[in-house]
Amino acid sequence: MSAALLTDDAPTARKSTLPSDVRVTLPRVVRSEWLKFWSLRSSYFSIAGMVVAMIGLSVLVSTVTSSHWTRMKPAQQARFDPTAVSLRGYFLAQLVVGVLGVLVVTGEYGTGMIRSSVSAAPRRLPVLIGKAAVFAVITVLVTTVAAVVAFLVGQQILSSQHIETTLGAAGVTRAVLGTGFYLTVVGLLGTGIGFIVRSTAGSIATLFGLLLVLPVLGEALPPDWADKINPYLPSNAGQQLLEAHPAPAPMLGPWAGFAVFCGYAVVALVVGAVLLKRRDA
Repeated sequence: MSAALLTDDAPTARKSTLPSDVRVTLPRVVRSEWLKFWSLRSSYFSIAGMVVAMIGLSVLVSTVTSSHWTRMKPAQQARFDPTAVSLRGYFLAQLVVGVLGVLVVTGEYGTGMIRSSVSAAPRRLPVLIGKAAVFAVITVLVTTVAAVVAFLVGQQILSSQHIETTLGAAGVTRAVLGTGFYLTVVGLLGTGIGFIVRSTAGSIATLFGLLLVLPVLGEALPPDWADKINPYLPSNAGQQLLEAHPAPAPMLGPWAGFAVFCGYAVVALVVGAVLLKRRDA
């Protein structure tokens, strides 16, 4: 190697410098996360799976309900909720969205790409914000559109028995749009857990334990305890937003329950942010 390259006398053409305006900013990190999200096949598969679950189950459950309506007992007809029937697909959709929220984070830990991400953004917090922001925007748009389509398709099927409802009915618009909000927070909860656990299997198990197992365990509690604990469990609280006719006390109201559910996601993201800054990548 020429000695000139190791001294200040080296030709300026040989020097590699970055433009002075190139620096790490949150918008650039968000743009990077946006490109990474759409570069993964799992993103497309997950979104497609969620849409199919929402609309497909709406068609299936609405068709079965319509065909059996005349054979239902009066008590069953009295409890019938056309909004809930057409939105039933959210139960499967939350599993898909939750897994995607986890993979947005743990996928990089599994491949080691997280090291490149935190090296490019040494302060690290923009990485978490960027991932959460990109995921939230995409998820709330896709899930809300899917929920509206599922509702409209389901009501069209139920109209054959004249048991449909409309978006203008009390609580229906909140329930339909709330489905998108609920699913988005499910995914963000998975994202926060992903930063905490850093393992795909462990994060998914933790998320589904919170959403699916805790409510089952809560049902086994003595009545006095159940009335005080069950309304504040993550999915119990969040799903109140999806009810056109919310359950009476001790369950929380729609927006109060959703606020509690959002609190779980915020706590997970905050803890994830602290650990992201403290731990090695």
